[in-house]
Amino acid sequence: MNTGDDINSLSLSVCVGELFLFRDSDEEDMKKQVCSLLALVMTLVRVTATTDDNGPRVNITAVLGHTATFKCPQDPSNVVTRLYIQRVKDSSEIFVDGFYLNKQMNSYSRPEYLNRTKVNRADLSMEMTNVSVSDEGLYKCVIFYVKAEDSTPSKDILEIYLKVTAKYSVPIIEEECSERKNGDGTAGKSCQLSCSSMGGYPQSAVRWPELNLSLISVVHNESSEDLSSKTWTINQTITYNCNHPTNVSCDVDGAVSRTITICETESFSVKVIAAIICVLVFVLLFLLIFVVMKLCFRRCRTGNQRDAENADVPLALRASET
Repeated sequence: MNTGDDINSLSLSVCVGELFLFRDSDEEDMKKQVCSLLALVMTLVRVTATTDDNGPRVNITAVLGHTATFKCPQDPSNVVTRLYIQRVKDSSEIFVDGFYLNKQMNSYSRPEYLNRTKVNRADLSMEMTNVSVSDEGLYKCVIFYVKAEDSTPSKDILEIYLKVTAKYSVPIIEEECSERKNGDGTAGKSCQLSCSSMGGYPQSAVRWPELNLSLISVVHNESSEDLSSKTWTINQTITYNCNHPTNVSCDVDGAVSRTITICETESFSVKVIAAIICVLVFVLLFLLIFVVMKLCFRRCRTGNQRDAENADVPLALRASET
């Protein structure tokens, strides 16, 4: 057994011996907490000092705001006495959660982990709820156990790297196109396209899958981080010249915008359409005036015929009719 094991065993022996000197229940509870804390401190010292014992590294991924599960290696034939899960940050190790014999150790967790972690003794795992970007990083799973075949105290260390992701919102794409004359005298269009997405992690960039990259000119490119959530907002504006109808969408880390069509050809220009409308209106007015004049002419003709007929009837006959 090495020096670290001797110190750890001696510290625990002293604590156990002191427990029998106190009979008051409150004092006994206090002594148990002190012993547990002392064992934790001695273990952290040993693990920090023996980084060459580290085993393989496992990568896990969790979605922002969801739950991450840290799974430590387990051999059912061994008797596990202690489990400590620690965060490696700035060359130091921070206790996250674990257990010592039959005692849970979450009361010794840092404030940022309180009420967010839960250790499952049966499968040597830990759940961390409401994962944030600040939780991303390297962790160590430290297992102390007694080998079944020879009752030898042993220790295993597994490194676990937690990667946090957050899906970007559906990008918003906007376009504004104007007429453009090509060098050969033909007409084309120059379009300004903008794409924006937010709420994602890690930082990403805008992609234009359907466009020819050699024809893209970036006008504005901006990435901003939210100081609270550490998520990113991505914005980009480009110009693109084209002569034919082109379908366009933008992509930000797998989130795809709606598809729009730019540089659509027009069968008639606006001026031609306006001229056609004016001609149609003129023709309709002409027809309307013609119909009105026709009706008036008919009424006038009918009235004149009646007057002529009345003039040919004798006055005596008219008087007898009345």
